[in-house]
Amino acid sequence: MAAKDYYETLGVPKSANADEIKKAYRRLARKHHPDAGGAEEKFKEVGEAYDVLSDKEKRAQYDQFGAYFGGNQPPGAGGPGGQGGWPGGGPGGPGGGFQYTNVDMGDFGDLFGNLFGGGVQGSAPGGPPQGRSTAQRGRDLTYEVSLSFDEALTGVSTKVDVQRTEKCGTCHGSGAAPGTSAVTCSMCQGSGHVAQGQGVFSFSRPCPVCGGSGKTIETPCGTCRGKGSVVRAKPVTVQIPPGVTDGGKIRFKGKGESGVGGGPAGDLYVVTRIKPHPYFTREGADVALELPVTMSEAALGAQLEIPTPSGRIKLKIAPGTQDGKVYKLPGKGAPRLKGSGSGDMKVRVTVVVPQDLSAEQKELLKRFASSRGDADTLRAHLAKD
Repeated sequence: MAAKDYYETLGVPKSANADEIKKAYRRLARKHHPDAGGAEEKFKEVGEAYDVLSDKEKRAQYDQFGAYFGGNQPPGAGGPGGQGGWPGGGPGGPGGGFQYTNVDMGDFGDLFGNLFGGGVQGSAPGGPPQGRSTAQRGRDLTYEVSLSFDEALTGVSTKVDVQRTEKCGTCHGSGAAPGTSAVTCSMCQGSGHVAQGQGVFSFSRPCPVCGGSGKTIETPCGTCRGKGSVVRAKPVTVQIPPGVTDGGKIRFKGKGESGVGGGPAGDLYVVTRIKPHPYFTREGADVALELPVTMSEAALGAQLEIPTPSGRIKLKIAPGTQDGKVYKLPGKGAPRLKGSGSGDMKVRVTVVVPQDLSAEQKELLKRFASSRGDADTLRAHLAKD
């Protein structure tokens, strides 16, 4: 039997890459699909060509030997008379014809999903459609917690009242009243889906009667009304780590809603909201403090006692300190969430100018200014022009 030219079938050159082969297959599959009005035999040939050319090993063998069917195989190929080669016998293997072993079901499902109202249940021609799993992961939940400035720095264990959908305790999640049980759906016969279309593939959608579960409930549970789940507020204890920031999000795996049909639970995300502090502010892992000092303290220097997140310490203000000067205290900030150690504390000096001077104080300042000539010195550069 003459070899088939798979490149010619897909309309691509032998140098075509994987993307070009896939695009050609998608275009021709849409054009020739039987349920879209195409010819079944042509659709089968397109799928056969794509199965071979989309697989690196099959394509290499095809480029070397060509495609043979009905048992007429080259030496080393699979099927009667050959050894190894094509998986499952390959083209011309047992039973002859094309074995669907490498069809991109994800792409194919995208292509026809909207047209036929459901996904593709892939299998070899004549084989049974694959079943649809009803297990579903639980929903993720997000809650906010309010923390004081100190709690954010030190960490805290707190409780979050989470509204979660949980398995019904009366029916244990079955949805059926105690003493009864769900029965096999008469529409889909327990498969969970109903088929549409004819031809090489069976296109299906979830059963409209059982919703894809394969079961129907004749006597619903009075507590959950047949849903198998109830919504409850349940306190969940969470550990907030030291160093969290305002608006930060912490994930607690498996603390979200329970899964359905044996699926895993979702996650709980806790967003931290930090209350303002009377005099500290956060700059990431650093803590900032505005320190007011008098003119005389800034000019003459001083040793002042200041607060830090870990307690009060003494800070030496150097003589001649200017307004806006920043003193950095290493390791006196907040714990770092990622990495080790803590940030720094930044003390910004604010020189406070008195506004309620007495006549004597004003005279003293005038004499001081006159003795230094500060005003003339500071503005001398303005007269240069």
